[in-house]
Amino acid sequence: MSATYTFDVFATLDGFGSYGPDGDWGGYWGKQGPEFLDRRLAVMSEDQRLVLGATTFREFVQLLGPSAEESGIDDPVNNRLRTMPTTVVSKTLTGPFAWSDATLENGDAVDVVARLKEESETPLRSHGSLSMNRSLMAAGLVDRVQLTIFPVISGRTGTNPIFAGAADLDLELAAMSGPHDGAARGQQSGHRRDRGADVVVGHVAEDAAEQQEVGGHGAQVGRRGSRVAAHHGDRG
Repeated sequence: MSATYTFDVFATLDGFGSYGPDGDWGGYWGKQGPEFLDRRLAVMSEDQRLVLGATTFREFVQLLGPSAEESGIDDPVNNRLRTMPTTVVSKTLTGPFAWSDATLENGDAVDVVARLKEESETPLRSHGSLSMNRSLMAAGLVDRVQLTIFPVISGRTGTNPIFAGAADLDLELAAMSGPHDGAARGQQSGHRRDRGADVVVGHVAEDAAEQQEVGGHGAQVGRRGSRVAAHHGDRG
């Protein structure tokens, strides 16, 4: 049986994966509530392999550094991210990497991920890496799309629409979860920073008998208020 591949992606309510220099949202779009962070840590703590495109990997390493001591970012979610077994798919990068558990796979993402799905003994999860994952969806290699929607509208400053240019796909809803206060009920709250995120989880409709419900999660990189903190790497 091949390993399950999950495309794990965060977006604003209007579908953007990041924001431009005029945006002042900060990391997690300012929605790093405790329930949200707990959900994120639970998802990331599962036994799995992370698969990243080159741009997303470079941004993570640039922001998080090789260790908490060097970057000053010391929290359970991001500490886990640094130490996860990670495959970096790139035709341009060269190793070794600052993250000791990251390995390089040169080549086309479709070929690399198809092989990983057959060989991996643990599930595969890709965070962000938008262009890579659009290609993988078109090739039929994505089993689940795990989408975290933040209660933010960034029509003026939003960038990187997460599904722009993606193939048309028929998805089936597997699960929904979120904070108990119903953060996405439609009320306007300005830039409140204490809310978690509603979560929608779905996957590509292939074999309904193999569908599994998976838990919700949140976003990466909650400090430093930088644009990179919400960015998914549109080029891979």
